[in-house]
Amino acid sequence: MCGIIAVIHADPSSTSAAVEIHDALYLLQHRGQDACGIATCAHGGRVYQCKGNGLAAKVFHDGARVAGLPGFMGLGHLRYPTAGSGANAEAQPFYVNSPYGISFTHNGNLINAPELRKFLDVEAHRHINTESDSELMLNIFANELNETKKARVNANDCFAALERMYKRCIGGWACTAMLAGFGLIGFRDSYGIRPMVLGAKRSASHSGMDYMMASESVALRQLGYTKFVDIKPGQAVIIEKGKAPVFHRVQEQLAYAPDIFEYVYFARPESVIDGISVQGSRKVMGQKLAETIAAQLGPEQLKEIDVVIPIPETSLISAYDVSKYLKKPYCQAFVKNRYIFRTFIMPNQKARKKGVRAKLSTIPEEFEGRNVLLVDDSIVRGTTSREIVLMAKEAGAKKVFFASCAPPITNAHIYGIDLASSSELIAHHRTSADIATHIGADAVIYQSLPDLEAACAQLSPRDPKTQKFEVGVFCGKYVTPVADDYFEHLEHVRGETRKLKVMENAREAVMQGTAGEEEVRMAANGVEVDDSGEVVAAGSEDGQEVDPITLANGVGKRKRDEGDEQGVARRGSDGPSRASQDISLHNLNDD
Repeated sequence: MCGIIAVIHADPSSTSAAVEIHDALYLLQHRGQDACGIATCAHGGRVYQCKGNGLAAKVFHDGARVAGLPGFMGLGHLRYPTAGSGANAEAQPFYVNSPYGISFTHNGNLINAPELRKFLDVEAHRHINTESDSELMLNIFANELNETKKARVNANDCFAALERMYKRCIGGWACTAMLAGFGLIGFRDSYGIRPMVLGAKRSASHSGMDYMMASESVALRQLGYTKFVDIKPGQAVIIEKGKAPVFHRVQEQLAYAPDIFEYVYFARPESVIDGISVQGSRKVMGQKLAETIAAQLGPEQLKEIDVVIPIPETSLISAYDVSKYLKKPYCQAFVKNRYIFRTFIMPNQKARKKGVRAKLSTIPEEFEGRNVLLVDDSIVRGTTSREIVLMAKEAGAKKVFFASCAPPITNAHIYGIDLASSSELIAHHRTSADIATHIGADAVIYQSLPDLEAACAQLSPRDPKTQKFEVGVFCGKYVTPVADDYFEHLEHVRGETRKLKVMENAREAVMQGTAGEEEVRMAANGVEVDDSGEVVAAGSEDGQEVDPITLANGVGKRKRDEGDEQGVARRGSDGPSRASQDISLHNLNDD
């Protein structure tokens, strides 16, 4: 799940599109902290870009690099880690010079990626430089657009190319594209899984209307855009330079099924996704969850609860409504460290537990001697939930009840959120009672799937009775067709990506002088996945330890793992190598 932004100004002499895109990146930073980037197009069709791994403030040097991105239109992207993403070369926007100079951003996931990669190699003869689905989709579009054989294309050519692309691609996506000197394109999958909204405002020069597309309405509203229009499933919009938007259905709408995780967890509460208020849906989730809690615990256990405590920050709204319905005091007794933006992929359980405590701390007097009801948005692996329950008990709680606004997550997410593999999900083949024992809670109460769907559907501008959502993570029934071997492919890609990230984190810790013994071994010998699914240091063939200082200087004695095709555990005097490198045009982060 990523964040996408596209801006085009009415005045072709404008050079400030990147300023607005940069501001919007901060408004959508919650949608992706792995990497970000901006690409702009200036007079004469020259494309500029700056992108890299890290938060927006890091990549753009607190805004200093925006001055080097002139142009009247541009794209922005925030990457959330998904299967296959991780290398710096996979930061977006992507760019291909042929045909017509296309920049591209993508939010979602393709579930027929192996088939598309083979087509591009064998038939289209287009080189793919990364493991990213986004680069695949860009090249499929570029290949179809190249079929026009024209020196210059028009909107109808672009719509026709998209129609052909949609016939090849399967999955969930919201994408923006920028054709150098021509304009912007926005389009969405035929099931409406990934969100995208368009807004407009009068240009600063009063020469016409400026337009912005984004994943969430909050970015548009905060930057002064109004007249919001949701891009419909299977629909595309083209905004040519100096012209009004033109909408066209490039594929029949197969469903209108937004990913329900947008409302549970991902989107900001101020946003409206496909006409459904995120804030409003979370309030109703809280009301329905409270009814379930009352029914499952019964009057006697319900009387034991002294206070309702949310796990910051997504569950704040729902927890407050739980407290109102149950007539129990509401207290924010966990404090989130606002300067910890994410927990990096850790090499083992011990490190992940430490990450939870870096993000959250307790106010002991709110727990001491009380029976508490903790409310969270969801329970995924259970590692975080177990540590939170332990923290509550350490702070003095007598009993801890744990409620989840989402139903049990039992299946992999395949449309852009890398939650975990099915075997890592705590609810996979476990009952609520088993989960309560595992995380140390006195009871675990889950929202039911019908209640979750109803909480969002009743606020829909469409018929609530027929409103559908993508809920495959809860029941295994996905809205798109899924090939039998896709999950095996997904697990392979996920495993290799995880190994790469753990390896990079270990080496960085060594360079900073903060590495433990295990991280030193990882940086020296590479990594592998053990029988329990943990990423651990690969066994050294000669058993020789490597001094961290020597390793940091790049002269440690390391051996190459000949069997690792992905470059994750390849070892040599230059450290771990990548399977792909950044070869982007005018990328300021290449400096």
